[in-house]
Amino acid sequence: MNAVEGAEPGGGHPARDHGRDLLDLYDRALPEVHGYLLQRCRGRLLAEDLTSETFLAAVAATKANKVETVTVAWLIGIARNKLVDHWRREEREQRRLTAIAGELDTETDGWDEVLDRRVSGDVLAALAPQHRAALTLRYVDGLPVADVAAHLERTHQATEALLTRSKAAFRRTYAEQGGGS
Repeated sequence: MNAVEGAEPGGGHPARDHGRDLLDLYDRALPEVHGYLLQRCRGRLLAEDLTSETFLAAVAATKANKVETVTVAWLIGIARNKLVDHWRREEREQRRLTAIAGELDTETDGWDEVLDRRVSGDVLAALAPQHRAALTLRYVDGLPVADVAAHLERTHQATEALLTRSKAAFRRTYAEQGGGS
């Protein structure tokens, strides 16, 4: 039953039990949400943690009646936000460590090679969180730069610069791991 079924006469809607909808969807949605996260973070334990956070956030949203329809797509959206939040936390920690060490990476390079998917995933997992977030949102999820900027809470220009640095870091790491020249 979807959110429109069971509507009261005159256009009103009865109180919807979205918690029940979530429970009914859980068995089908769990592997999809976990798979989405696992593909992007390349770590089983992290994917499991983020999957748990996703469903906890979904339960909280249903209890607060902040959802119109409970769907797998809605859950994937929550998962994406949880992953971006994780990358932001990692990025803040990395900035702290970088500031302590006094190191700053400003090297840039082109993004002109087609890379093997498996090696690319391993390389992506080895990058700094801000680089991984930018590249995943742009090239794995296929978001336009403006949407990547919105997700990362950066300006369009800052996101373009981050993507340039991220591609350079990816290329360096790829070459170091023996994947290319």
